[in-house]
Amino acid sequence: MIVAPPGGFVGPVKRSVTIAGHATSVSLEPVFWAAIERAAATHALPLSALVAQIDALRIAQDDPPNLASALRTWLVTQGYENPSQ
Repeated sequence: MIVAPPGGFVGPVKRSVTIAGHATSVSLEPVFWAAIERAAATHALPLSALVAQIDALRIAQDDPPNLASALRTWLVTQGYENPSQ
């Protein structure tokens, strides 16, 4: 049997991050914001610097997804969706 995540299901929260000197809004679920904060700490980077690096990888693609999708995909493929990371 499956169960709901701790704290239940929560929709996206919009936050502003600075990329290349300008603010951009990103909407992610709180669990992904927590994961990206863990990833930034692991890489000893400010959150905005990590987001900027992922954004640079994203826009280099032939058909880049939106930034929120790129962030979620990067986090899951790097294993940061697990709170024990």
